[in-house]
Amino acid sequence: MNNRILVLFTTLFLGVGIATAEDMQKSELQQRAEAIDIKQNIAGARSLFIHAFNDYANKGRIVQAAECGAKATALYYKENFWKEAFDLLRRVDFAVESDANSTSPVKAAAHYLTARERMQMYMKLRKPTNAMDNLKVMENQATIAGDEKLKNDLLYNKAVYYYTFGQNAEGNAVFKEMADKLTKQKEYGKVDEVYQTLIANGRKSNSASLVAQSYKGYMAWKDSTTALKYADEIEALKKQIKDNEASIAEQDSSLTARMGFIIALGILAGILAAVLVVGGVVLLRYILLTRKQQKDIQMLTDSNALKAQFISNIAGQLQPTFRKLDGNNPDVKALLDFSEHIQTLSQIENSMDEGVELENTQISPFCEALADQIRDKVRKDVVLHVNAPKMSASINKEYVSRLLLHLLNNAAEYTPEEGTIALEFKKRSAHTLQFLVSNTGSSIPEEKRDDVFKPFLEVRDLTKGDGLGLPICKQMARKMNGDLEIDPEFTKGVRFVLELHV
Repeated sequence: MNNRILVLFTTLFLGVGIATAEDMQKSELQQRAEAIDIKQNIAGARSLFIHAFNDYANKGRIVQAAECGAKATALYYKENFWKEAFDLLRRVDFAVESDANSTSPVKAAAHYLTARERMQMYMKLRKPTNAMDNLKVMENQATIAGDEKLKNDLLYNKAVYYYTFGQNAEGNAVFKEMADKLTKQKEYGKVDEVYQTLIANGRKSNSASLVAQSYKGYMAWKDSTTALKYADEIEALKKQIKDNEASIAEQDSSLTARMGFIIALGILAGILAAVLVVGGVVLLRYILLTRKQQKDIQMLTDSNALKAQFISNIAGQLQPTFRKLDGNNPDVKALLDFSEHIQTLSQIENSMDEGVELENTQISPFCEALADQIRDKVRKDVVLHVNAPKMSASINKEYVSRLLLHLLNNAAEYTPEEGTIALEFKKRSAHTLQFLVSNTGSSIPEEKRDDVFKPFLEVRDLTKGDGLGLPICKQMARKMNGDLEIDPEFTKGVRFVLELHV
């Protein structure tokens, strides 16, 4: 899920109850911690939140103590200090249990916050089983606390969990439960904003299926709530009429006063009739328009799939003909390479939902072997440097080798004399690996960094390259549950970062 939709859910649902009037007042320590820009001074903010936690715990305000402890925990693992983060949560739970003056519902609300933070940590570590265990703890604590806001927050975190680990059907079910809950509370504007954000998230990630699915749910909800809104307006007008009639009965019985109210009542009835007529026309036009938009989205999705298959089929059918031609001819070789690249790109895209096999690999010799394959291609006095620790990791050797060789060949081609090419490996966490390929020389302009990963953006002379290498590498990275990006902070040339989650 895109961060924007998660923030929106938080705005709509989050907030822990079980708090006294004193608890609602933030201490000076907490206010100072929240005022710090964590981009500038994350350590300072973390330290103040820990002091605020200790202060609240000493005063018996354990819900706010747990809140500040959870915020400090988040600032720990933001810098990959996982041990410190888990240790702090254990301290918070111990402080909650040690408080003799707090009731069970209050303690449950505090324990809910620590369980929620653990769940978020395990999601970042890609440990779905541990995350689910803490989600169950959250459900139990929310039941003990008996607070409606905690139950709303639990729905939010369930949706986050399911979307994070690709369980879209379960995520959609929880999402619908949240939408239904807001609809019953007549918070139509909030539900509409949630759906619009979900659709925008699908478009941003170029997921036609997510857009279509979200739009279908949105239209169904819109159709039902439009009728509800008109019913609410009609009921409001009826109530106003009823109130006016009661006012008439209470007023002076003079004919002038009665006639005035009767005229007002007639005008109100006329407005009601006009609203119903106009509303009916608008509703009918809206329903017809949305049905057409649904068909357009489905046609676009089907068309894209057919175009991809059609291009792949053409490339496959032309290959036997191209191979009968002179393979030494540069134009023929360029056409053959282009045809193979198209088929490779289509095959990866069509099998994106299928997993890849992982193999335990010794990283240092693996990287050295890749570097050896391009040594004779680098220019004069170019330094080819490999920095890989002596350790093993589970990777798909076929995809990683092909991807890194493409990046290294590009580096060999574009690195000037006396330049430097580097292949590095870093283990960022227990389940996150990074391969980095960098070279000195000209950098890629910021406005073109996203375009290099997109195929078919411009007409090319195929003898000078078809521009499909990096798009293929990008799709390979995604198929391996990772991504390939250009490091924006590297200014001495270009550095590509292949990040894998295993």
